[in-house]
Amino acid sequence: MAMSSAGESGEVNSEINVTPMIDVLLVLLIIFMIVQLVVRPVVEIQIPPIETAVQSSEQSLQIVLELRDDGSYIINGTPYPKANLDQAIHTIYDIRPAKLIFVKPGPNRLYGDIIEAIDIVKGAGVEVVGLTPIEAN
Repeated sequence: MAMSSAGESGEVNSEINVTPMIDVLLVLLIIFMIVQLVVRPVVEIQIPPIETAVQSSEQSLQIVLELRDDGSYIINGTPYPKANLDQAIHTIYDIRPAKLIFVKPGPNRLYGDIIEAIDIVKGAGVEVVGLTPIEAN
């Protein structure tokens, strides 16, 4: 705490030195900014441009998991209940060397539903998850 004299009257005026407090606050601000960058969860996804997302008429070996707006899950045209989705993906991918799946969410599905489906797929051993563009109504 700094002390200064008020002049000729002999009064003592006490002032708080705030410089050390500001230094501590700036250091804490920098620490919190760095910690925020480190603990941020990251989901790596690849979204192809809409122009390149053309459907081919020939049968391909790609697996597409559709998340319909009514809450159903469809893998290459075959519907599966959510409880059996993990087992179905294990059945498909246990024999495949390439672990790649495309997730096609409906336009009205919630973000949490999409992330939950990706978690189920990753838990079943799929290494690469691609998201298809959401088609506008």
